[in-house]
Amino acid sequence: MELRQLKYFIEVAEREHVSAAAEHLHVAQSAVSRQIANLEDELGVQLFEREGRNVKLTSIGKIFLTHSLAIVKSVDRAIEQVNAYLDPERGSIKIGFPTSLASHLLPTVISAFKEKHPKVKFQLRQGSYHFLTEGVKNRDLDLAFLGPVPTDDFLLTGNILFTEKIFALLPSNHFLSERRSLRLRDLRNDEFVLFPEGYILQKIAIDACKQEGFLPNINAEGEDLDAIKGLVSAGMGVTLLPESTFYDTVPKFTVKIPIEDPIINRTVGIIVPSNRESPPSVQTFRRFVIDFFTILEKYQ
Repeated sequence: MELRQLKYFIEVAEREHVSAAAEHLHVAQSAVSRQIANLEDELGVQLFEREGRNVKLTSIGKIFLTHSLAIVKSVDRAIEQVNAYLDPERGSIKIGFPTSLASHLLPTVISAFKEKHPKVKFQLRQGSYHFLTEGVKNRDLDLAFLGPVPTDDFLLTGNILFTEKIFALLPSNHFLSERRSLRLRDLRNDEFVLFPEGYILQKIAIDACKQEGFLPNINAEGEDLDAIKGLVSAGMGVTLLPESTFYDTVPKFTVKIPIEDPIINRTVGIIVPSNRESPPSVQTFRRFVIDFFTILEKYQ
């Protein structure tokens, strides 16, 4: 069975006319008829039945059409990916990212990259820390932005782009809202609003509180930044968030206060698999991102 036979078969099935299919394929009608006959002989079934000058799919022909379309689509996609692999200016990059980097970092980097490489396409997937690390390992993602950058996983190679502080976000009517800075243990009696279990920002918050001798009383949870900030704004509790999540603005009815003791930081960077070579387009993007933040750091 040849790919050409499947393409001829699909064309005849969709046009229900051998001559029309041959004309569209720019081949002789006899060539199409011969390939269809060879395909039917190989399969041992009749794929078409004649209705006057037209042809119609048999019941088994309809089933075979479904599979033929899938095969041809898969082959076309494979060829597209090979061509993209060979040409870094036309590749498609699958990027993972956490919600904490979605509003500013990712759009800024991709926008800057697209100015120099306009034909590169992106497929974006948002997810938890575990989803991102496993996605890169399992080839579901080409690379991922995340924080903190893992340093003890031999299957991943990480590049730290910058380090940022964790801030406290309090309702504006909180008794500590006028402070210029605070100690984390000052919040030991407060109710907290955090990400659910499994999210790295929840782990960072809980670990920091444990180091100060208390467990945070979690009153509410939210799966994205807007939800977390909204709950704090509604007075449901306090939270701990990275500085970059406040790039645009601090939400209404809240105040952002630095934590002076202890200083809580997280690294932010990108990860790629360490056990396989990335496609040229991914390598180009990775180098661009590293250079982009190296230059940015010089001006800050």
